[in-house]
Amino acid sequence: MTTWSEAIFDQSDIPEDLDQLELEVTNNYHATLTRTGKRWTATVQDLPDGHVIQVQGATWRETADNVMECVFDLLNPDPGTSGFFFTPADPEAADARKAVLDARVARLHAEQAERDATREAARTLIDKGWTTRDIGSVLGLSHQRISQIVPRATT
Repeated sequence: MTTWSEAIFDQSDIPEDLDQLELEVTNNYHATLTRTGKRWTATVQDLPDGHVIQVQGATWRETADNVMECVFDLLNPDPGTSGFFFTPADPEAADARKAVLDARVARLHAEQAERDATREAARTLIDKGWTTRDIGSVLGLSHQRISQIVPRATT
């Protein structure tokens, strides 16, 4: 059983060069979604040749899928290089969604900082001759997890 303090190590690290990774997105499409009654309507503007797409759906997901299908049908872009961004038209809803996305990014960075600090602490304590059991006790992790995150060098 994995404890909450160990579960963080089940997640991948954020790549150190994340800001320098080149994404090959050549086409960006921004859709604004509006809820009217029980339906969603999405509008995509600023398309080539002055095209504007307007689609509907019963759910946010269905509407987003309809946007992507319509863009691909109209423009036939390479699917591997297209980015789609969906934003609620209601400013309050857009701000609420952005707050959640910002919090998730902050959580990912905080979890990475915790993994980094734990690894560094474990390395320091290993170098001082501590056992993996003692390190685990001090850091609130199992000795097995300590062995995973900071393997001892064999001579």
